Amino acid sequence: MGQTSPIGKQIVLIVEDEPLLRMMAADLVEEAGFEAIEAGDADEAVRILETRTDIRIVFTDIDMPGSMDGMRLAAAIRDRWPPIDIIITSGHMRAEEVNLPERSVFFPKPYDSVKVTETLQNMAMHQH
Repeated sequence: MGQTSPIGKQIVLIVEDEPLLRMMAADLVEEAGFEAIEAGDADEAVRILETRTDIRIVFTDIDMPGSMDGMRLAAAIRDRWPPIDIIITSGHMRAEEVNLPERSVFFPKPYDSVKVTETLQNMAMHQH
């Protein structure tokens, strides 16, 4: 009832190299009422961001192969696409080890899907 977005669902880009975890994150994002787009690494994520203007939130793992990990991806997003909010997750780092860019949130894995859902919805509500 409280949907104010007539355009449709907001889009979340999921960046996760592990296919099963990426699929689980996509399910979580879709159950939270968003459309999920998936990328297997940061390089693919950047290519997607360069071609689409409708992505509002990026949900990325830190630990990925390729030229950039999730932290470098988050820094690049903050620099090149400032309106995008970021959720960062890791199974190997704790929150105090992560230097978060502005308007990003960290969740250790395994993350609490209820808290991630709340965070996604809060981010979506506070975007213009």
